[in-house]
Amino acid sequence: DEKGCHEAPDWIIEIVSPSTRSRDYMVKQYEYRRAGVREYWIVDPSKDRVMTMDFEQDEYEEYTFSDEVPVGIYPGFSLKIEDAGL
Repeated sequence: DEKGCHEAPDWIIEIVSPSTRSRDYMVKQYEYRRAGVREYWIVDPSKDRVMTMDFEQDEYEEYTFSDEVPVGIYPGFSLKIEDAGL
């Protein structure tokens, strides 16, 4: 509404930076799950790795930037991170 968002987003993609690494991997994962986020991705450019967490299905997967990464909450939709120019 006009006052802002009142619920958690369905899907969050976090791009890791050196200054927020531990917070992205540990704290935010817990906070987002607890808030009701359905899916959380951690994109780590220093490791060319994408970790996906589908909180609804309790599934965790790891991919490279060259992989087609499926979006668990949107069947049939996927992204290739290397195409995003990271």
